[in-house]
Amino acid sequence: MNFPACKHKKHKSKAPRKDGLRWLASEPYRLFFCSGAVWSIIGVSLWPLFYAGQLGFYPNIVHSRLMIEAFGAAFVVGFLGTAGPRMATAPKLTPPELFWLFALHQASAVCHLRLHHALGDGFFIALLVSLLLSLVIRVVKFRKEMPPPQMLLALTGLGCGIAGASMLLLSSVVIDLQRLRLANLLLYQGLLLPPMLGIGSFVFPRMLGGDFGDPKTPAQSRSKLIRSVVAAMLMVSSFALEAFGQVMSGYALRALVVAGYLLMEVRWRKSPGDALRGSLTTGLFWALGLGLLGLVLAPFRYEQHVSIEHLLYAGGFGLLILIVASRVLFGHSGDLDGFFVRSKWVRFLVFLSILTATTRATPAWVPSTTVSHHLYAAWTWGLLALLWLIWHRRRFVTRDEE
Repeated sequence: MNFPACKHKKHKSKAPRKDGLRWLASEPYRLFFCSGAVWSIIGVSLWPLFYAGQLGFYPNIVHSRLMIEAFGAAFVVGFLGTAGPRMATAPKLTPPELFWLFALHQASAVCHLRLHHALGDGFFIALLVSLLLSLVIRVVKFRKEMPPPQMLLALTGLGCGIAGASMLLLSSVVIDLQRLRLANLLLYQGLLLPPMLGIGSFVFPRMLGGDFGDPKTPAQSRSKLIRSVVAAMLMVSSFALEAFGQVMSGYALRALVVAGYLLMEVRWRKSPGDALRGSLTTGLFWALGLGLLGLVLAPFRYEQHVSIEHLLYAGGFGLLILIVASRVLFGHSGDLDGFFVRSKWVRFLVFLSILTATTRATPAWVPSTTVSHHLYAAWTWGLLALLWLIWHRRRFVTRDEE
């Protein structure tokens, strides 16, 4: 599998000019990662504004939509929009495609911020459908190589996001608690969990100091494809189980799928020839641990599952997104070795994510702390996202020409 953007192999084709739209369109993560982090700051800032009496509405729905559709999805779109065409050795995104996708992304976020949730979900659906069509057309018509089989899970995430947001547009779903829960699970967890497995099984080995998790033979490709199909089916089944009353079974199946798939697909032990693991790699283990902890603990206090699941959302998804995005930024700016540096600064950023997750989850066991911990978690995540943007400010505009 040839993935020149990350393996940094020289190639003869002339790269787009650094100051041109073609260059930006070929690496859309530069826009989407930055925008997603900014929208996450806006999303958490709603809570301090509300408790200060500056908002006339309870921000739970706006906050959750912004954090999933404007923050989480921005990183999914940015990563797949950049890596998808390269994995298939197909043409990169064009400036009109970039403009269209980014406009839909911004329109969705603004609509949710203005409480037009149906319109925001509509723009969000259009965003995912547009990206999905763009990738499928490239793979079907222009590919020179098949993308890694585990990328099926990334497409499953797009499908879950489309299905969940579409269901929430139906009035019949909103008044049916079981179908409403299924729609929320597909959107809030289904959008990110399958891509975490698919992208993770491809990128985590490189982040751990080895090489990409490419299949070496057709037999390995078939095995990876089968495991990806099974994982996708079981993941969606776990959402249905929870939504229709089998809460413990749904969470248990989801946790087993995540743990089992990553254990099978990723070599976690360090080999003698591997690169030194840095502070961001340590953060990867924290992110996966907190995410699994959220899935394991939530069914035991299901009446407080929203608070507990912030171990998954903030500590799992949030931290993992920032770490994978950092890997992309380091790699595409020509400073790949910087990802493996051991740094007190990076450890501080990881600590802020852990603090955000545990602080937000605490009210599940100590309800009296709900307001104060909403505020602490919001300020902590806002600080983390801001510092992360400042840390990578030069990498957003620096390009490795190889």
